Amino acid sequence: MFIEQPSGFLRLFGLKALWRIKPEERAVYLTFDDGPIPDITPRVLEVLDHYGIKATFFMVGDNVRKHPKEFEMVKAAGHRIGNHTFNHLNGLVVRSKDYVANVHKADALIHSDLFRPPHGWLRNRQYHFLKRHYKLVMWDLVTRDYSKRLNADEVFENVKRYARPGSIITFHDSLRSADKLWSALPRSIEWLQKEGYEFKLIP
Repeated sequence: MFIEQPSGFLRLFGLKALWRIKPEERAVYLTFDDGPIPDITPRVLEVLDHYGIKATFFMVGDNVRKHPKEFEMVKAAGHRIGNHTFNHLNGLVVRSKDYVANVHKADALIHSDLFRPPHGWLRNRQYHFLKRHYKLVMWDLVTRDYSKRLNADEVFENVKRYARPGSIITFHDSLRSADKLWSALPRSIEWLQKEGYEFKLIP
């Protein structure tokens, strides 16, 4: 559970960021990390369009550089874009100066006020600098669709078990997730709709 749904202790004493939105409302916020990727991101867009849902995509700058067509497709479809660094860096193993420069490099392509740190890790100096320039967005539920230890049914069960009003739910439009995504994503959307949840964009 610590991975799928971070504890209240971590939220209270860890990063002061957006983890959950308006828990009094029966709404959830779909997000996707690590794209854009050809064949993956466009297919995610097709799924979202089928259900009439908008989501927020936290993109790796180097993927935007390599795949500008897919980047423009996400924007044209009316979804929100967020910064996920240029090289998907782990803040704990990179010097703060280099990490911040990498975020700025991504911003030159992405142009967003939203930022999500890869793996959820930031050093204190990185955090205090970035929070002055971006809205830091974490998650209330990570589906673990990237995990080789889980199958699509288990990813779907994570959604059913941990989704709650105000959840920021994280999937990945990445090659590592693709084998589970095409089953778990539509089933998750349909289950959430059946449970009466509205899908909203991060404000």
